[in-house]
Amino acid sequence: MSEDDARIFRKAMNGVRPLPACKAAPAPPKPRAQTRFPRAGRGSLLREGQPLPLDLATLDGDDHVAFRRAGVREDVLRKLRRGQFAVEGEIDLHGLRRHATHAALREFIGMAIARRLRCVRVIHGKGLRSGPGGPVLKHAVNDWLTRIENVAAFASARPVDGGTGAVYVLLTLPPAPPRPHRD
Repeated sequence: MSEDDARIFRKAMNGVRPLPACKAAPAPPKPRAQTRFPRAGRGSLLREGQPLPLDLATLDGDDHVAFRRAGVREDVLRKLRRGQFAVEGEIDLHGLRRHATHAALREFIGMAIARRLRCVRVIHGKGLRSGPGGPVLKHAVNDWLTRIENVAAFASARPVDGGTGAVYVLLTLPPAPPRPHRD
């Protein structure tokens, strides 16, 4: 800045006093989170029953798991195991405690049904750090999935999709609501 510019600036600022210091305005409160699927609506979509025993024939030595509800054909389960259904949604449950995992899984499956997703992936981890009791979340997730009546089948994912640390879940969807007639 030249000497003339500095002189002009000082003359322009003559008599100007700095504003008194003030506290910053408080941040506006965050809006309350809203779900697109109210709990009452999800509850009517997600039905839970008693746990069904996993068929021990569906477990193999590599810790792979598969389950199919009565009425689901074997070829459907085979396609699920091979990853031949498009995965339309996914949840990763790593790092959650057992109770939080159950709540997150119920919420996710309810959302998937409401959005009419047919196949989703649930990543529960392999339980490598679970200690001598084995993989806690893996067994819990498999148990919970057998209780959800909308779960038609599930199977361990292909290695590229998480292997025995994830399952593909095939969902049965309630009938679609009727569309309004346009005349």
